[in-house]
Amino acid sequence: MGLLDGQVAIVTAAAGAGIGQATARRFAEEGAEVVITDAHGKRAEEAASKMKAEYNRDFLCLQVDVTNLDDVQRMIQSTIDRYGAVDILVNNAARNILSSVVEMTDEAWHTVINIALNGTFYCTRAVLPHMLERQSGKIVNLASIVGWGGDANQAHYAAAKAGIMAFTRAVASEVARKGVRVNAVAPSFSPNPFLERIYPPEQLKAMAERSTMGRGAEPREVANVILFLVSDLSSYLTGEVISCSNQHA
Repeated sequence: MGLLDGQVAIVTAAAGAGIGQATARRFAEEGAEVVITDAHGKRAEEAASKMKAEYNRDFLCLQVDVTNLDDVQRMIQSTIDRYGAVDILVNNAARNILSSVVEMTDEAWHTVINIALNGTFYCTRAVLPHMLERQSGKIVNLASIVGWGGDANQAHYAAAKAGIMAFTRAVASEVARKGVRVNAVAPSFSPNPFLERIYPPEQLKAMAERSTMGRGAEPREVANVILFLVSDLSSYLTGEVISCSNQHA
């Protein structure tokens, strides 16, 4: 429908098979210039190459560690140099390391917090001066229903995602009258190959069975909610956390 014609979007951690890649594709389908970033440069290049073949146009790809301030600044500046603007930022980068609190190492705690929560802060802080100068911009942060309800062996992940929700509301209140909207999406279980490396098969099955629909969300289904939040269809929404899930038994 051309919902994003003429707009430029950065999607972090967009080179895998999950929500980030699905979001990049939905944006491209709606006419946006999409910047694909990932901590793994080769994976970002491969994703951009596949999308080029699919959509018959080039996509800027960048190796970006969202916990590295130089990488983050380079991401914003490279996008502006290439396209002249950044209209949309989707903070999707995250990591989870299953562990009970008693057995959780400092490294595991800091890794999860740094990538999900600090990374969201670093990328948001880097892009806001540009958006505020233009009096225009949309930011969507990836939270999780775990940030509301918690879950065993995910205290660090729950803390990071709850922090993202609060961060979203606070930033939105700062910039709402300056033309910038900031929202978050809190998906439930969204199966993809990456999750299969984190969760044991029996846990993935149990998460699907807890859903009223008996399955997790397809990454594209979450991407559709993100698309809504960055399009003019949600022009009155800011500071909101949208649950992308269904009732759990």
